[in-house]
Parts: sequence; structure tokens; C-alpha cells
Amino acid sequence: MTTPLNAEPLASRMRPHSLDEFVGQSHLLGKGSPLRSAIEAGSLHSMILWGPPGTGKTTLARLVSEKLKANFVRLSAVFSGVKEIRQVVSDAKEALQNQQIRTVLFVDEIHRFNKSQQDAFLPFVEEGIITLIGATTENPSFELNNALLSRTRVYVLKSLSEEELLTVVLRALTDPVKGLGSEALEFPHLLQQLLVRAADGDARQALNMLEVTADFAGPSGTVTPEILTQVLQKSLRRFDRGGESFYDQISALHKSVRGSSPDAALYWLCRMLDGGCDPRYIARRVLRMASEDIGNADPRALQLAINACDVYERLGSPEGELAIAQAVVYLSVAAKSNAVYTAFNAAMADAKSLGSLEVPVALRNAPTRLLRELGHGKEYRYAHDEPDAYAAGENYFPETLQGRVYYHPVPRGLEIQIAEKLAALRQRDKENS
Repeated sequence: MTTPLNAEPLASRMRPHSLDEFVGQSHLLGKGSPLRSAIEAGSLHSMILWGPPGTGKTTLARLVSEKLKANFVRLSAVFSGVKEIRQVVSDAKEALQNQQIRTVLFVDEIHRFNKSQQDAFLPFVEEGIITLIGATTENPSFELNNALLSRTRVYVLKSLSEEELLTVVLRALTDPVKGLGSEALEFPHLLQQLLVRAADGDARQALNMLEVTADFAGPSGTVTPEILTQVLQKSLRRFDRGGESFYDQISALHKSVRGSSPDAALYWLCRMLDGGCDPRYIARRVLRMASEDIGNADPRALQLAINACDVYERLGSPEGELAIAQAVVYLSVAAKSNAVYTAFNAAMADAKSLGSLEVPVALRNAPTRLLRELGHGKEYRYAHDEPDAYAAGENYFPETLQGRVYYHPVPRGLEIQIAEKLAALRQRDKENS
């Protein structure tokens, strides 16, 4: 089975032409949903479609345009600028005035437009000259101007489930007109499942791989495990080193460690490594976790994290990744404390907000005779000369902050003992105040 050289790609041929053909996004397009009702009523607004690749953003924009009986204009933020936007607006004005035809402007990868380019849309969206539909794989909160977001509604599209992708594949296999043709492709269900799993929620990817699989099957039209292995030999897991998926996965890893779930932490670690994340980046984040979430409850965690970084630098991949995994598991099962993290933030807030409070005279440096004559360091009590090396009742804060407490050890791990010691020292302070 072969595909003609000049044939339209399968993913394009199988593009839905109605909401009933649309697969996935039932939370947005289910019967009676607000968006579907608006589309069917032909009453629409500018919107941002945010979701992973292959979830139907372009198709949905086309369906909106067809329902409105509007001109559909597509721009790519990669190749277009303000000049192209102005031309689209000029044409849209003319179509609206002369023919009473509205224009849907679909901007693919709208997050790639800079601020001035995004601002160029604003007056024309407000005046209703164009209905803007932007598509993005990145979080609009971070990538789009607030002014543009305030004039649009954001809809979140989800990756397709394996069941939904199987529906897409089955349609392509059986449709005699738009699909793979009247010739039957012998494609065992188990192998279909492997294909959609590799597509990772991306319908376009699934159809592209199906088309290549059909070509590899050749005249026999039989898909074998060997053929599918060739098609799927490249990892297709979704991992954008600078995008939303990246930060979602590192967030999941961090929260799994914090939540004392070593199994989930290992899964997210492996997802990131498998997707191509630099192990050095993960190792640096593990160092952060050791201080932020374990702290003094188990100080060994930080040392183990440092050791993991060193081991990776010595061994590289893949051997060094095991040391990072060891650190991740240890941090996951270690006693947890964010007491130092919380104390640091509280102290920093005071340092920033309270101005330049003077250092108590007793704590000041006195390297010269003049400073000593001014009393610098005169009443300082040298802790090693005091009982148990503790100057009970001494104040080390600026006067207005005396008695301030930032660090509150948690009742876990080593911090249990730390809390007991601090309580005893503070009792001595009270007795000597």
C-alpha cells in the first residue's frame, strides 16, 4: 500500500468538517456546552485556544469560521508581523463594508508575537472588524499581554486520550474517500494501541505515523511489529525544554518529593530524562528541594544532593543519572521541613521593608582605636567565655527587632532535637533578662 507522491497528507484529509466529527474536547464541545452553543448559534467572540499540539486548535478555528460564514485568514506568528496584520485588517474592513462578510483571523503560535504586534490587534478586536482566534501551546498568562487577554476568552484544550486517538485512527483506516483508500490495511489492534500510545495525545502525530506505517507496509498492506518499531524508533513523548510541559513536569517532580512519594518522583524524573531534559538541570532542582523541603529535618539530604551532582559530572549519562535517582528517592522518604525556607523568607521580608536598622553597638566591629573609643564592641559578651558557650539574655538584633523569631523547627527528624535545644536556650534568656 503506497500513498501518491502529490497526495494531500492524511492528517489534512481527515480534518473534521463539523462539530459532530470532532474527536476530543468534550468539556468544551459537548452537547449543551457554552462554546458549542455559541458556535451553533453563530454568536462568537475572540478567543485564545491553549493546548498541546494535535488537539484540534486549527480545526476548531476553521469550524468557527464556517459556522459564521466568514472569511478565514490564517497567519503564523513565526513568519508574520505588523505589516501582515494591517493588510488583513484592511481586507476585513472592505469585506465587512462592501459584502457584509465577517473575518476570522486565526493566528497560529500567537505567543511568538511581541508586545507591539499583540497590541496591533486590540482596536480591531474591540471594533469587531475581526474575530481573533489565537492558538498557543504556551501558558497565555505568561506569554500574552493583559490587554489582549482582557479582550478574549481563553479555552483550554486537552491531549486526546488513547481511546479518542484510536477513534481517529480507525476513521482513517476505514474511510474510503478521505482515509487510506479502499484497500484494507491489515493493522492488528494491539499494534494500533502501541501507535496511539506513542502519539502521546496528539491526533496529528497519530495520523502522520499511521500514514508512514501504511507506506512501510508496502504492497502487502500488512503491519508487523518490525514495521511499527521502525516508525516509532524516535521518542515522541512531549517535552518542550522551555515550555509549559517542561515546567509542569518539574513541578510534578518537586511536589512528588515534597509529598513523600518516591515512586511518583521516580516516574516524573524518568519522564523528563526520557524527554531529553538536561540531567544537570534536574540535579540543580534537587539541590533546591533538599534545602526547601527537607532542610534541617535531615541535613544529609543536601549533602546527598550535592554528591549526586558530582557523580553525574564524573560519569555523565546514563550512569550518572542513577545517582540523581538515588537522591530523589532519599529526599522523597526523608523527614520534611520547610522551617528554614519559611524563616528565610520572613527574615528577607523584614530586611527589605524595615530599612537600614542600626547594628547594636556591642556587635559592631572595632578595628581602630577611634572606634573602640566610640564604644564599638565594648559590651560584647564572648559566647565561649560563658557557661555552655551561651551568653544567656544577649540580644543580637537591632533594638526594634529584639525577640523576633523566624525559625520554627518542625516536630520531625533532627529538628525535634533542634527545637528542644532552642526552647532550653530561650528559657535561659528569660531567666537572665
